[in-house]
Amino acid sequence: MPSIPASPPDPARRPRLLFTDLDGSLLDHHSYDWAPARDWLARLKELGVPVIPVTSKTRSEIVPLRRELGIENAPFIAENGAVAGLPPAWCHARLERGPAADGLVIRTLGVDIGLIRQRLSVWRARLGADFTTMSEMPLDDLVAFTGLSEPEARLARLREGSEPLLWEDSPARLDAFRAGLEGDGLRLVRGGRFWHVTGDCHKGSAVAWLIERFEALRGQRPLTLALGDGPNDMPMLERVDQAVVIRGCHGLPVSPHQLALYRSEAVGPAGWAEGVAHWWGRADRRPGPAVSHASSDGAGRATA
Repeated sequence: MPSIPASPPDPARRPRLLFTDLDGSLLDHHSYDWAPARDWLARLKELGVPVIPVTSKTRSEIVPLRRELGIENAPFIAENGAVAGLPPAWCHARLERGPAADGLVIRTLGVDIGLIRQRLSVWRARLGADFTTMSEMPLDDLVAFTGLSEPEARLARLREGSEPLLWEDSPARLDAFRAGLEGDGLRLVRGGRFWHVTGDCHKGSAVAWLIERFEALRGQRPLTLALGDGPNDMPMLERVDQAVVIRGCHGLPVSPHQLALYRSEAVGPAGWAEGVAHWWGRADRRPGPAVSHASSDGAGRATA
C-alpha cells in the first residue's frame, strides 16, 4: 500500500468528506473483514476527515459497526439513501429535535416501510410476480445467503425505509414490476446481493443532502471522495469530486458518469485502501480525468 501522508494532503486545508459503501467495499463481500483498510481509517480519523457510510444496511446494523470502525463521530446514510443518522456536530440546533438515546438525530429521506410493503403485496398479486423479500426469508436462509451471524441478520431485518428482495421471475416481468413501482413513486435498484425497493431517494440524493448540510454548517464546500462496488453506488459516485469503483465480486456493470474516476485492481477493503491512496495519497493530487490501469469490463476488472 502506498505511504500515507503525515499531514493533510491539501495545502489550503480544504475540508474533506469521504463517502463509502460498506459490503464489498470497506467490508469484504464474504467475510466482512476490514483489516486492509485499517491504516487509512486511522489516518483519516487523525486528520479529522469524516468517513461516512452510505449503505443498504439498516440503522440498527450501522450503529455498532461505526463504533467498531472508529467512525462514530461521522454521520451515516442507511438503506440506500432512505435514512440519515446525524451526530450532534452535524445538526442545526434550531431545526433538529432532540437526539435519540444513542446521541443521533435520525432523518427519514424516503418513505415509510409500511407503504413499501403494502405496494409490494399489491404488485405481487397484480403481476403474479415471484420474489422473496428479506422480511419473508427464514432466518436460517438469510444467514446462509448473506454470511451474517444470526444476531446480525436480525438487525438487517429492522427496515425503516427500504425492502430488499430476491427476484425469482423473468426479466420481462421485472420490467413490469419496476414500472409499476415507479408509478407508485418507488424505486427498484440493484445491490450486490439483493434488489432494493425504496422511495424516491438514492445514495446520490442523500450524499448531495449531506454535502449541502456541511456547507451550511461550515460555510465552505468540501472536497469529496466516494468509493463503491455496486450498481446502486453509481448515483453516489456521480455526486462527488473524485470517485473509486472497487473491483467487484458480483460481475455487475458499474459505469458511473464521472470524469475523476479510478478503478481498483484489488477487491473489497484492499481495493478501498488502493482507491483512497490513489486520490489522497499525494499532496499534489487534484481531480482529473478517469483513470484505470487498463481497459476494464463493467464489474471493474482490468482486462488486457
